[in-house]
Formats: sequence, C-alpha cells, structure tokens
Amino acid sequence: MPHRQILVTAALPYANGPIHIGHLVEYIQTDIWVRFQKLRGHRCVFICADDTHGTAIMIRARQEGRSEEELIAETQIAHERDFASFAIEFDNYGSTNSPENEKLCGEIWQSIRAAELVKEKDIEQLFDVQEGTFLADRFVRGTCPKCKRPDQPGDNCECGQTYAPAELIDPVSTLSGTTPELRAAKHLFIELEQLHGFLDEWTQTDDHLQPEVVNYLKGHFLCDELRDWDISRPAPYFGFEISDSPGNYWYVWFDAPIGYMASTQQWCDKHGKSFNDWWRNDSTEIHHFIGKDITYFHTLFWPGMLKSAGFNLPTKVHIHGFLTVDAEKMSKSKGTFIKAETYLKHLNPTYLRYYYASKLGARLDDLDLNFEEFAAKIDSDLVGKVVNLASRSAKFVADTGLSAEYPDDGGLFEQGAKAGEEVAAAYEQCDYNRAMRLIVELADRANPYVENAQPWNLRKDPEKSQELQDVCTVALNLFRQIIVYLSPVLPRLAKQTTELLGKPIESWDESQMPLVGTPVAKFKRMLDRVNTKSIQAMIEESKDEAAADGPSVADEAAAKYNDDDEALKAEPLAEQCTIDDFIKADLRVARVLTAEDVPEARKLLKLTLGLGGDERRTVFAGIKAAYKPEDLIGRLVVCCANLAPRKMKFGTSEGMILASGPGGEDVFMLRVDEGGVPGQRVH
Repeated sequence: MPHRQILVTAALPYANGPIHIGHLVEYIQTDIWVRFQKLRGHRCVFICADDTHGTAIMIRARQEGRSEEELIAETQIAHERDFASFAIEFDNYGSTNSPENEKLCGEIWQSIRAAELVKEKDIEQLFDVQEGTFLADRFVRGTCPKCKRPDQPGDNCECGQTYAPAELIDPVSTLSGTTPELRAAKHLFIELEQLHGFLDEWTQTDDHLQPEVVNYLKGHFLCDELRDWDISRPAPYFGFEISDSPGNYWYVWFDAPIGYMASTQQWCDKHGKSFNDWWRNDSTEIHHFIGKDITYFHTLFWPGMLKSAGFNLPTKVHIHGFLTVDAEKMSKSKGTFIKAETYLKHLNPTYLRYYYASKLGARLDDLDLNFEEFAAKIDSDLVGKVVNLASRSAKFVADTGLSAEYPDDGGLFEQGAKAGEEVAAAYEQCDYNRAMRLIVELADRANPYVENAQPWNLRKDPEKSQELQDVCTVALNLFRQIIVYLSPVLPRLAKQTTELLGKPIESWDESQMPLVGTPVAKFKRMLDRVNTKSIQAMIEESKDEAAADGPSVADEAAAKYNDDDEALKAEPLAEQCTIDDFIKADLRVARVLTAEDVPEARKLLKLTLGLGGDERRTVFAGIKAAYKPEDLIGRLVVCCANLAPRKMKFGTSEGMILASGPGGEDVFMLRVDEGGVPGQRVH
C-alpha cells in the first residue's frame, strides 16, 4: 500500500471560553482519524490553533481589566491541557495571533487584491459611544419593528422576522445600556461571485464534500448569485490591521482559517520541513474536520481564498453534526453543558472517546449523549467484552508467558485478521459506528472461547498446564488483535496492553500476526465500570458552575461570527434516498385525543393520537413552547406511525408528529386539509 502525505486540521476553538463536551466531538473524531492514518503507516500531521481575534475577545478583556494577549494566553494553556487529558494529540497547536499568521494573511490578501476581487463600501452600523465600538448584532437589543415585541436581539425576533440592528425600535447596547447611534464606516468586500464557476465545479466534483453538503450548497447558495463577503471591521477591533487600509482590520473569519497554514508553518520551522511541501504540493492531501455550523465558510470562502492565492485546495472537508444530551440541546440549567475539566473530575476520558466513536457516522447526523446508554455501552462493550478477555486469562500466564507456538483456536485469529480491511475502510470513511460494531463482533466471538475453555478451572490441574498456557495465549492474542483495531480510539488502553504484553502497538499489520513466546506482566486493572453516581455528581457540579457564572456578555459573544449568520440557518439537505427508503416511513393522519403538559420536561407535551378505530399512539413532542395543550385537542396532525418506540424517563414515546422550524417557539406542525381522516396514509 503506497504511503500518503496527509495534513489534517480540526476547527480552531475560540479563545473566549473553555472546552466542553460538545467541542470534544470534533477533536476526538479528528484525533481518531489521524491515529488511524499513522497506524497504517502514512505520513500524517495534525494541526490546530486557538482562534483569538474579534470583538468578543476585545470586550471580555476590557470587562476583566486585562489585555487581550493576557486573556488568550491563559485560555490557550487551558485548552491544550484539556485536549491532552482526552488523549487528543496535535503535532502543532498554535494561535491565530502569531507573526506567521499575520504574514500569511498579508500574502493571501495581496493575491486577492491582484485578482481584482476586492471592493469598498460604506456600511452603516450602530455605534456605542460610551464603549467606543461598533456593535455586532448580538450586542444590540430592542423592539421588533414588525410585531413590536420588546427586548429582541439585533438580527431576528421571536415572531420570525429578520432585520438589521438599525431597524430596531429603541435599540440599546448590551455593553453599556446606552442608546447607540448610527455611524457609517468603510468596509472591504470580496466579490465571491467572480469565483462562482470555480466553486460550483469544486464543490460538485471529486468527493470533496459529503453528498448532503453538496446538495445544500447547490440548493441554497450556488443556485443564485453569491453575495459579497464583508472581510473587514473598523477600529476598535482586536486583530490584524490591514496594511493597505489603515484603521481597518481583517474580520476574524478571514484570518482564522489561515491559522491552519500558520500553525503548519510553525511545525515546519520546528522540524526543518518545507511549508510548500504541505500547502503547494499536489501529492499532499489536506483534510479539514469541522462542525456543520461553519460549512459556509469552509466550502465557499476558504476554497476561494486558497484558489486566488495559489495554495492547495482541501482534498476533503469532513463535516459532523452537533451534540445533544438526552435528545436536547446542552443546557446549563440542567447541568448538561459540561466543561471538559468538570467531566475529568468525575469520569474516565476513555469512556467518552469510545462512546463518541460508537455514535459517529460518515454523515451530518447529530450525536446524542444519553448517559444511561453511555454507562451500559462502556460496561458491556469495553469492560464486559474487550477487557474481560485479558482479565480472565493474563494472570494465569504471568509466570510462563505465552506459548512458543500459536495454538489451534478454530480459526478465530484468522477471522479477526480478515476483518481488518473492513474495519480500516470504516475508519477511512469516518464511519466509526460501523468500525466499533465490527470490532465488538470479534469480542463476541472470542469470549465464548474463553468461557468454554475455563482457564480458571484448568489452573487447578497441574497436568493441564500446557493447555492452560495455550488457552491464555489464544485469549490474549485475540484481545491484542482487538486492541490494535481499537487503538485509534483508545490509545491509553493500547498503552496498557503494551505494558501487559511487552510489545508496542505501532502498526495496523500487528493485527495480522499473533504474539508467541513472550513474557506476560502481572495484570493490572485496566478499566472500571461506570459509576452512575459520578455521572449525577458531574451534572450537579455543572449546574452549580452555571449558577455561579451567571449570564455574561462573554457567554453571549461565544460565537465569533455575526453578519454571516443568515448563511448558516438553513440545514444541509440529507443524502439522496430511493422511493423504497422513503416508503419505509408509515406517515398517517392522526387526531389529537388528549394533550397534557409534562411538568418535569422543559420542551415536551404528552399527546394521545387516534389513528382510526381503536388504534392509539402515545407521543412525547417537543412543542411546549409553541402550543398550549388545550389548543391541540381535536386537531388533525401527521405522525410517523411505525417509528420504533423510545423509552424516556417520562414514559414511552410510540411515534413522532411532523413539524418544521428550529425549535422553541418557532415550531410549526404540519396541517391536514379538510377531508382528511385519522388513519389515512400520507403519500
């Protein structure tokens, strides 16, 4: 297999707050892929950095009475500590506030200027006179110009209306509480439409993007003229001043992705490598891992910048969904907004790496963390099946070591070796869920061998010492083979296996050849079952932290972008399906017979649906903020009637009603025209 040269990046975490378990989905996903590539023998470099510029950093530093540089330096130490605690191993971790980044920004900017893609326009924005700064949308509140609802944010109202901050009635700055004034300032724009043809071709060819992302871009942006991209901000602003436009600074979304290149430059300088070998070399693969909220920037703006400046384009942009906890958005009040450092006080990071791997697929589906499932999966898969192979056999050969020749195991090791390429293909495609299933299947086949051989009984008969050694040799080799396959996900368990069997796991090929004639160290406990009391303690501590922190401007400003929000609101289209896939969903007209509040749930109403005759379904629907129970009784709705029941702490939900909208008060149930009757199938 020819070796590949691969540069891998994960999105740069913003330096305005701590790492939390939602962030960790991406960094664990990326670290697994990098470790897999290195295990396969490829030259793979993992690059990241802190994203440090923007208004939010400037405002927070001002509030805390210190410089932006002090703030971002402290944050970077905390970020790197948290990543290392979860065994996320970067080859270089830099900062966008670096001389390397400023130099590259200037180089790329001049290329964009030379391509005549830049134009200037005066933009009117609200300005906080007391704070001396222009206000992003999130720093303004006021009365909606349409429905007259008070205390609405600067870009959209609960009624669904969108607007510019200047359109608000009686706007107020959230920074000072004063009334801002309208001021004009020069902004610089990149005319992205000039790159439309290139972007259309790049996004639609060569498997650079997942199919649903291709459809999303084609249906929402590339189907029409691309709007100009505002890439500057007037002073005051924490960032790099634009050399040929004094008083203006590159917008954070201009210099942030260039941070990938700057961090690469730092790695090259440390190791005596050529930067151009990584960013101007057709044989180098560049893989970006990002969340779906920043799809727009990485699939349109970023390729356009690279193309204009003559750098390598991404080989693949791997996009993942968001993390939910118990099927809901992470919540500070519920204690499910969990900081990485809080998690580490209570639970083993190995647990989270495995759980995320078991849930991550190749598509953009959101990943749900259900703590009951979390505990059951760790206890069953890792403790009960994988580690169990070693714990039940290693202690019996601590004195003798492994057999000199590999015994007959009925073909188990050979079966496992043959599975290696299928497991590898799943890793390559970021289909970790499939990889974990294939690996656990190997453990499911190996454990009955140990159970039937019963080494704990063989050890009682001195005449069966060779048989005991052979059985344990098979068990430990099957265990090690599984650990080779799991090592990208569980590097610490791989290290423990090395300590036990004395041979480092350095290559995927080690899954193809059993160990024989080597010593076995004294077995040390590798992994404990999940303590559910620790989970509850972690949630309670997270609640206490949220109460102590309280709301702050820093929390409000956690998102670094503002005037590009509209580009992110449309959800990517799902991958194309066939009519056979579609008809598996049995959609039926149903009548709401009863509707009641679920007091313990923030979002849920409990509905009893009639589907004609005596057919009933109990459904828990997340529509509490949008509908009153009494208004739903008698209404016709559309439900998915053959959805597998889902057990919740409030009861079992036996279906799903169909609705649109982002959630909260913006939920809109599908209506059924007059003439529809309960039980009719929806085609």
